[in-house]
Amino acid sequence: MSRLKDLTCIKGMIEEIIYRNDENNYTVVLVSVNDELITATGRFPIISEGEWVELNGKFTLNKKYGEQFMVDSVKLTPPNTCDGIIRYLSSGLIPGVGPITAMNIVNKFGEATLDIIRYNPERLTEVKNVSKRKAEDIALAYNEVHQMQNAVMIMQEYHISTNLAIKIYNQYGEGTEDILKNNPYKMVEDIDGVGFFTADKIALAMGVPENSDYRLRAGILHVLKENSDKNGNTMMQTEALYEGVFQLLSIPDMQNRLDSLIEKLILDSYIKKLEIEDVEYIALSQYYKIEKVMADTLLLLDADNNDTQLDVSEDIKHYEIINHITMHENQRKAVQLAVSSGVSVITGGPGTGKTTIVKCILQIFKSMGKRVKLMAPTGRAAKRLSESTGEDASTIHRALEMTGGDENRFIFNTQQKLNYDVIVVDEVSMVDSQLMYYLVRSIKRGAKLILVGDKDQLASVGAGNVLADILASEKFASISLTQIYRQSEDSLIIVNAHAINNGHMPDFNNKSKDFFFERKENADEVLASIVEMCTNRIPKYLGIDSKQVQVLAPMKSGIIGIDNINKELQERLNPPSLSKFEIVTDKTIYRVGDRVMQISNNYERSWERDGIFGSGVFNGDIGEILDIEISTSEIVVGFEDGRVARYIKADLGEITLSYAITIHKSQGSEFPVVIVPVLSGPPMLLTRNLLYTAVTRAKQMVVLIGTKQCVGRMVHNNYTKIRYTMLKHFLVTDGADYVV
Repeated sequence: MSRLKDLTCIKGMIEEIIYRNDENNYTVVLVSVNDELITATGRFPIISEGEWVELNGKFTLNKKYGEQFMVDSVKLTPPNTCDGIIRYLSSGLIPGVGPITAMNIVNKFGEATLDIIRYNPERLTEVKNVSKRKAEDIALAYNEVHQMQNAVMIMQEYHISTNLAIKIYNQYGEGTEDILKNNPYKMVEDIDGVGFFTADKIALAMGVPENSDYRLRAGILHVLKENSDKNGNTMMQTEALYEGVFQLLSIPDMQNRLDSLIEKLILDSYIKKLEIEDVEYIALSQYYKIEKVMADTLLLLDADNNDTQLDVSEDIKHYEIINHITMHENQRKAVQLAVSSGVSVITGGPGTGKTTIVKCILQIFKSMGKRVKLMAPTGRAAKRLSESTGEDASTIHRALEMTGGDENRFIFNTQQKLNYDVIVVDEVSMVDSQLMYYLVRSIKRGAKLILVGDKDQLASVGAGNVLADILASEKFASISLTQIYRQSEDSLIIVNAHAINNGHMPDFNNKSKDFFFERKENADEVLASIVEMCTNRIPKYLGIDSKQVQVLAPMKSGIIGIDNINKELQERLNPPSLSKFEIVTDKTIYRVGDRVMQISNNYERSWERDGIFGSGVFNGDIGEILDIEISTSEIVVGFEDGRVARYIKADLGEITLSYAITIHKSQGSEFPVVIVPVLSGPPMLLTRNLLYTAVTRAKQMVVLIGTKQCVGRMVHNNYTKIRYTMLKHFLVTDGADYVV
C-alpha cells in the first residue's frame, strides 16, 4: 500500500503512458511522486511523458490491477528540466520530432526551449536539420496542444469534468474560452450530451447574468425539447410554453422579452408557429419538418396507387386451401384492402388474425413477382414477425442501413430509395414520428406501405402519435379486427386482454394454465412475492430459466417501482462475487451477468457482430453484460440480436438494469412470462391501456400481484394522455392537394 494513500491531490511527472483511448480520453499513466511510482487512471486531456501534473481524486484498490489513483481533475505543467523537455517533445505529441531532433533542440536552447517554440519559433532553424517549414509545423503542433490543455484546465476550475471539457474544446477549438465566457448555452445546441442544466451551471459559474437573453433563449428551447422527450408531444400550446419557461427560470418581467425572443427564434428557423382549430402552438423546427414531410410523403404514396383495385378473391381461396383454413370475411376484406391501396392500416388485438392476413398478403404479392420487405421497430418484434410468417424480417433501422449522422444517418433516404414494391411494418403503434419519417422518405414512388398494429396499445416512447394520427385523419384505407380466432380452451391471456380492453374485469379463477392472480395487500408483500416468483416458483413450475421471466411495472420509483425491484432481483439472481467485476455509479451497481436495457436512441453507438461493425443502439434494446474491463472502465454488452457494444462509465446513463422494466418500455416486445404488480398509484399512470399493454406482452403466462380493487380501477380508468402532434393536421389540410 502506498504511503501516499490518504492524499486526495498528488503532484509529479508522467513517467509512462500505459494506455490511452482517444475516443473517450480514458488514460492510464505512471506518475513519479516523491520517488514513488503511482498508477493513475481517468479522463486526461492530451498529455505527454515528461509533463508535470497535479491530479485530484482518491486512491482505490482494484481487484485485478491493485492500487490506483482515480482521477477527477487534471492540472498540467510543462516540463522544466532538460530531460523532461526532451521526453515531452519526443513522445509523439509533436509530429516530426523524434528523440534526436528533440535532443538537438534542447541542447541548443536548454530550459528555454518551450518558450522559444511558443514565442520565437523561427529560431528553431538554428538547429541542425530543422527547416523553416519544419519549425512552423513544430510551433503549430505545440501551440494547439498547449491551447487545448489550458482550455481544459480553465474549465475544470468551474467543475466541468475532463471528459466534457475535451468534448467542448473539440467542438470550438480556439474559440472555446470565448463561448464559455459569453454564451455557454450554445453548447446545448452544438454538443451531444450537454443539456440546459449543465450549460446553466457553467454559465452561472462563469458570471453570465441570470436574466440574459442567452439564458431565456436556451430556456425556451429546453422546455420545448423536454416536452417532446418526456411527454411525447411534437408541438406545445404557446401558453403552456410560456408557463414552462416561467417555472424553469423564475425571471420577473420576462413576458415581452419572451415574445421578442420567440419571434427571433422563428426568424432563425429554430422553431415554428402554427394555429390549429383557433389554438396557437409552437414546435421545434425539426419536428415540424418531420411531420410535414411524413404527411406529404404518405399522401403521395397513397395517391400513386389510388386507382389500383385488384380482385384477389381467388388468391385468398388458394391460400385457404393450401393452409387448410377458412378466413373470416373481415380478414378477407383486410387482405383486399392492403393489396389494393397505396397506404393501408390493419389494426387488431392479440388473436385477431393479423399474422394470418400478413402471410396471405405475402403469398399474393410473391405470386405477382413483387419484392416484399417485413419490418418492425424493435429486434424482438422483428424476430417474432419472422418466426410467425416464416419470412425474413428486420428492424426498421437495420433495413434503412445506418451510416452517418442527422439527415444522412441512413444509406436509404430521399436520394437512395429502398428497392421494395411492398413494405409491411408490424407493431406500428410503437413507431415514433422521427423513425416513421426516416422510413417513408426512403420508400420509392409506386410502392405500397402496409401498417399493422394494435391501436389500443400505449403510444410510442418517442415523440409523436403516428398510428393514432393516421387513423384519425381518415385519409387512408383501414380496417379494425375484433373477432378472436387464436385461443385454446384452457388459455386466458387473449380472452382477458380483450376483456380489459373492453372495460371488463379479467377472469381470476386461477384455473387456466397461463393467467394467474395473487392477492397481496401492501407493497412489501408484493415485492417479496415478485422476488420469489422470479427466482424460484415460476422457473420450477414451467421448467424455464429465470431470464425468461420479465417484471413489468407501471412506475419507476417506490417499493414496487422498477428501480427497487431491479436491486432486489439483482441481489438474488446475480449476487456479488469475487469472480465478477462490477462498476458502481451514483445510483446503480452494474455487474457481469446483469440483464440491461438501452433507454435512449444512440445512432452513433458502435457495435460489432460476427466480425461486422456498425453503429446504432436503440431505446428498448435488451441485452446482458458480458464483461467489465476494469482497466478501461468499459462495460461490454451483448444484445439479443448478437450485437456487442461497449460503454464507458460516463455513458451508463444510456442503460439500466432490466430484470424489471416499465410497461412503456416493453412495447413491441414479447416475453415468455410477465409479472405485473398492481397496487395503488397515480390515476394518470394506472390506466386501462397500460394494463392491456402489459398483459399482451406475455406469451406463456401472466401473473398479476396486488389487489383486485387496483385491477378494477385500472380497467375502468380509460384515461389517455393527450399528445399534441401535427401529423393529423398536415394530413387533413394537405390532403385536399392529393384528391384526384
